[in-house]
Amino acid sequence: MVTIPTVTLNDGTDFPELGLGTYGLRGDAGVDAIAAAIEGGYRLLDTAVNYENESEVGEAVRRSGIRDQLLITTKIPGRDHGFDETIRSAEGSLRRLGVETIDLYLIHWPNPRHGKYLDTYRAMLALRDEGQVASVGVSNFTEPMLARLIDETGVAPAVNQVEMHPYFPQTELRAFHAANGIRTESWSPLAKRSELLDESVIGEIAAAHGVTGSQVVLRWHTQLSSTPIPKSGDAARQRENADVFDFLLTGEEIAAISALERGRLWDGDPDTHEEM
Repeated sequence: MVTIPTVTLNDGTDFPELGLGTYGLRGDAGVDAIAAAIEGGYRLLDTAVNYENESEVGEAVRRSGIRDQLLITTKIPGRDHGFDETIRSAEGSLRRLGVETIDLYLIHWPNPRHGKYLDTYRAMLALRDEGQVASVGVSNFTEPMLARLIDETGVAPAVNQVEMHPYFPQTELRAFHAANGIRTESWSPLAKRSELLDESVIGEIAAAHGVTGSQVVLRWHTQLSSTPIPKSGDAARQRENADVFDFLLTGEEIAAISALERGRLWDGDPDTHEEM
């Protein structure tokens, strides 16, 4: 079993430096895959209402028998934005997950045209105060959006989960996160369905350390103080993805990987993208 180290969030929570993305892991096979990840050492599980697998995550957690060691993340969909709507959405997530507390609750997308993410955030803080949520964060928020949350509520999100990979290293946003005590979390950390792992620089660095290209990229994330959440339903691949903490990339290697930057890979500009 791999031991994944933790960092401390701005609310005092111990947060794993690497977690499991569960998008697409559904049904009995999904439960088995998530359970295998927990058995292999994963302690951070990432789901969302729109993934339609909160029940599967909850079943895998119950099967593990170590609920108190796990950190479950779920996310509010755009259709549930608003104060009262968020309260109801959280009740549904708690029921489907079968837990008393959501460990990390995120706004999935800001959907700024609808103008409700601030009320949603206030409701999340109320849920935290009531003990139904432990940590409050966001996903896919820009620097101005984060600044508005902080200015209006006085509370910086614990986490901002964003698209991040060597093609899109989010340098400026990560600097804002660091200055405001926000933990960066990376979705699509391996730039799935791209040629990233075939890049020569990735292969050369992997060979130098005796690891795989995926391990190089995931280590790049962790050394940039971001928590990647790679998704895999294969136990062997899960173990490979998690086993990245016994080697260090040099500053030059990190810079060479970051130099692959070319921008977002998908239509996910938070200023315009809407996901309900």
